[in-house]
Amino acid sequence: MTKNVVRTCPQTGLPLGDSMAPLDLPHFPTRHQAVIWRNWGLVTASRLARLLNTTEANVTTVAQDMGLGGMAATDEVERRWLKRGYITLIRQNWHLLPYSQLLALLGWPAGQLEYALKEDDFLWGKLGSMKSETPPVIWAPLSPAERQQTQTLKRLTDSAFPGASTAPAERPFDFLAHYGKHPVPPRRNPSASPFGLRLAYSFSAVYGDPLLDPELDPYPDGLLADLAANGMTAVWLQGVLYTMVPWFGETRFSKGHEKRVAGLNALVGRAARHGLGVYLYLNEPRAMPDEFFEDRPAWKGAQYKENLTCLCLSHAPALAAFKAGVGDLFRKVPGLTGVFTISRSENVTHCHSHPTHLVPCPRCSTRPPEDLIALTNNAVAEGIHAVKPEADVIVWNWPWEEGGLSAKKIIDQLRPDIRFMCTSESYLPTEAMGIKGLVADYAISKVGPGPLAEGQWKHAAARGLPTLAKVQLNNTWECSGVPYLPVPFLVKRHLKNLEARKISGLMVSWTLGGYPGGNLRLVDTEPEALALDLFGAAAAPGIVAAWQRFGEAFSEFPLNGCSCLYTGPQNYGPMNLLYAQPTGRKATMVGFPYDDLDAWRGRHFPEMVFEGQFRKVSEGWGTGLAGLKKAAALAPEEKRANCEDLLNVAEAAYCHFRSTYLQIRFIRLRNTDKTLFRREAPRLLDEEIELAQTLFAVMRRDSRIGFEASNHYYYTANSLMEKVQNCERLKSCYLNTAPAEPTKEVLQTPHLKDS
Repeated sequence: MTKNVVRTCPQTGLPLGDSMAPLDLPHFPTRHQAVIWRNWGLVTASRLARLLNTTEANVTTVAQDMGLGGMAATDEVERRWLKRGYITLIRQNWHLLPYSQLLALLGWPAGQLEYALKEDDFLWGKLGSMKSETPPVIWAPLSPAERQQTQTLKRLTDSAFPGASTAPAERPFDFLAHYGKHPVPPRRNPSASPFGLRLAYSFSAVYGDPLLDPELDPYPDGLLADLAANGMTAVWLQGVLYTMVPWFGETRFSKGHEKRVAGLNALVGRAARHGLGVYLYLNEPRAMPDEFFEDRPAWKGAQYKENLTCLCLSHAPALAAFKAGVGDLFRKVPGLTGVFTISRSENVTHCHSHPTHLVPCPRCSTRPPEDLIALTNNAVAEGIHAVKPEADVIVWNWPWEEGGLSAKKIIDQLRPDIRFMCTSESYLPTEAMGIKGLVADYAISKVGPGPLAEGQWKHAAARGLPTLAKVQLNNTWECSGVPYLPVPFLVKRHLKNLEARKISGLMVSWTLGGYPGGNLRLVDTEPEALALDLFGAAAAPGIVAAWQRFGEAFSEFPLNGCSCLYTGPQNYGPMNLLYAQPTGRKATMVGFPYDDLDAWRGRHFPEMVFEGQFRKVSEGWGTGLAGLKKAAALAPEEKRANCEDLLNVAEAAYCHFRSTYLQIRFIRLRNTDKTLFRREAPRLLDEEIELAQTLFAVMRRDSRIGFEASNHYYYTANSLMEKVQNCERLKSCYLNTAPAEPTKEVLQTPHLKDS
């Protein structure tokens, strides 16, 4: 069988995939100015000078000439971005810099970027599984025309963001210093929750390899204290088994395992002092490159892509080693509370973990996938319980229902010492303007549980397996750029539904949703009581009314499958650029939305329905925001910080939802109705500018805005400023028309300043 060879960069060996020409960025006079703009304030001028083969003075002059002079990065700021914001740096420069310069920007060897692309939460897929072969970007003197365009750019910067050169109230990552500093109102009845396990992820953990660097502590003590105060009983983090236990022998793959185990033991001890357990997420056994199999060829299973082959668990020696390995993990870290597993995901693991492969496994190809999924999970439980019988082994059903599998056949084979967890909302019916759909993944806008989870829980319970629910209480990919969505009545309704079904525990967050506040308190508190505790008696009624309005608006979110969740612009909001002509690029998974409206709507909702639903979401949310502002003014002084927290989150969410509606309308009209497009586009662009300015102000006073643990910052101050340049360029160069009278539809649209 012919191998699917992945194109690689000759200089670095890093993957290129089926690359396309670099994106055009006409709102910048030159590409070196684009590089400086996107990285100014994140890394130092000296680093940019080395990158662009020029002097620090030249770099600083370019920044000043574009209106960015007062935003230079210090060494400490640069260190933070390189340690905790590298995915933002990679994403912002992906279409600008070749690999050689990207590595220079990060200060990484090629192997470190290779590992991040493979193991840092599917980063290669988020980037589109392709890298444009961009030419090196070098500083050069500007031509007269480029100088003139730069002067225009600076005038726009100065007029649209007059305070940009002043220090913000908060800088990116400042939220790290807030953990444990703000008092959390005591829980009214800590024993009231019916859910024995409440398992959360860190709001700020670096996903890739946080145990290797003590400075990247995924759970500082303040965060542990805040999570415990908000009713959580345990925390989790990813574990790649071969990086913690050399279960197949000491190799380059297990380098640093002693340091990771020491870090994990330290975390377990600190968490225990706050009354919290620690779980590892295991997605095992990881497929390995060819060199791994040089001295163990019999371990080879299915080959899924060039240089990536499964470890075959139908091969007795491999299965025995795997069991011993997971057991050894608990021998080395005896305080671990447990693990949860995913046995069929984007990561290639056992020989039936993916539906397609290049070369089938000679042993597993004749076995049903259900048998191998059960075998993998049973091996984990057997290995762990041989060392620590009381350890919790949770098996997650994600996504067993795909590809014609029978979840019941898997459940029937699971050991009795396993706990069974379902994603609660799966297959929940949805409807928008008469168009029916189904939830495929996490959702807050649609209140679960769904029929798939209910059926599988019932089957597992009949076998005597305890049942748990995977839910999202704070946010989902419906809008992950805010720490929580203030829709507590939707969340509480879901929790009560789960309580009625006698669910014994909750995993409350994936990599998103672990903010220690927001809706987490609802596990043992009613929304009305929470409002009273946080905002005081005078403000609480109005805030409750705003929460209800947010929930009503959010319920209109157009959801079917995973299309919008992963590809839509609602996670990026106003920062997503607009284009006068279609780019032809496919939106990527929580990476680059581009202008791929078909992917956003999943070709399921008609374009006008999709647009109309986001209009309903944004208009309803805007009404709730207006009421929230009035209610917050009634809060006593000692509650004002809580009100500011909520106002920042609600206003940022509005910017995301409203911008998504505007982008949909812009693209739809651009592609289908040129006459109406030319009439309306200037007005749509003006509102996009207004939203970018508003969100810029919000994120400068609240460092949580725009951040998500596995994607780092979706946007920076610079990228929101760039969006204004993008919109103004479209207005002046591509849409040079006199303003038209607004259509009735536009007149009905509330602007943010009116709310």
